[in-house]
Amino acid sequence: MEDKLGLRKNNSLKSGVQVINKLDNTKFPLLLQRIIQNLHSKDGQTFSEDEESKLMSAFTVDAAELELVLETAEFILQQAAYHIVKPTVLTQQLELIDLDGGKVTSFVESWSSNGKEVIERLRHKTLHLKQLETVNWRLNLQMAQSSQSRMKLPNAVFELGIKDTSSQEKEKLQMEFNHEELYAFYTKLEQLQGQLDGLS
Repeated sequence: MEDKLGLRKNNSLKSGVQVINKLDNTKFPLLLQRIIQNLHSKDGQTFSEDEESKLMSAFTVDAAELELVLETAEFILQQAAYHIVKPTVLTQQLELIDLDGGKVTSFVESWSSNGKEVIERLRHKTLHLKQLETVNWRLNLQMAQSSQSRMKLPNAVFELGIKDTSSQEKEKLQMEFNHEELYAFYTKLEQLQGQLDGLS
């Protein structure tokens, strides 16, 4: 089965999965719920030091193991959000990395309940300082080289108006596509739109 989320490529994930598999199935969903609620939050700290100490006691793990559990769970959920996966796909991908059944159920239920909200937070979070403001386009008909002077090559030129959110400065970026390049670009946008539609 294809590793759609890139989970098997992450070596530290194997160690994390081994520790997660040992955790109490009745307590794990609450931990996961807290992690997913704080995923991509501004403060970046899911648990306080006092809370982490209580978690170590509740799950009978040391500080290094707890950190591994938190990092592994966050990575899995981030990959799910990045790839906008459906619960059935997430189930298959978690089974690929040998996560036990109870933990798979916890991840999938948590993702089913909170996935849309997490992705919505990502949409509103500014990952880059530059944002797209305007899109203009035009079609050109370019004559080919003199050896084939009767050939006409159509291309499309896009002009993107971009604003720097920190300095408020604006700039224009031009991109030129021939027919094949434009079609490939369009296909990628269609795939993205399909993933977004799958969440609505």
